[in-house]
Amino acid sequence: MKIIVDADATPKKALAICRKAAKEFGVSLVTVANFNHRIESGHHVVTGDAPQEADLQVINLAARGDLVVTQDWGLAAVVLGKGAAALSPTGRVYQKETIDFLLEERNMKAKYRRGGGRTRGPKKRTTADDHRFEQNLYRLLQSLQT
Repeated sequence: MKIIVDADATPKKALAICRKAAKEFGVSLVTVANFNHRIESGHHVVTGDAPQEADLQVINLAARGDLVVTQDWGLAAVVLGKGAAALSPTGRVYQKETIDFLLEERNMKAKYRRGGGRTRGPKKRTTADDHRFEQNLYRLLQSLQT
């Protein structure tokens, strides 16, 4: 088992929580980001900056029983299909049963924006997000180890 972090958009606080959890659980931590990001971790994979390059690397690294941290719903859907667990940096646990709904929502919002509409961006990160992320990360790691 390993924790794989899509580090292009993962906040530093969430990455620090991942480092701590990996150490406590004795699992590998792999971060993946394009060369425009400076990430310090035990095992960091640098990709080019082509669209989806980091996501493709995460997909190639992920295996059944791994845990992937990403805010990309499409990437979460793919790794769930590979048998890995997926968690957002705000603590949302992605589920096979609900991922199709999230992807449909993403598609509808993208279509709305292409038509000239505006949607809200993500909310500012809070300490509640950090707490929820840490709780769910530890809960998932415990369930994956059994």
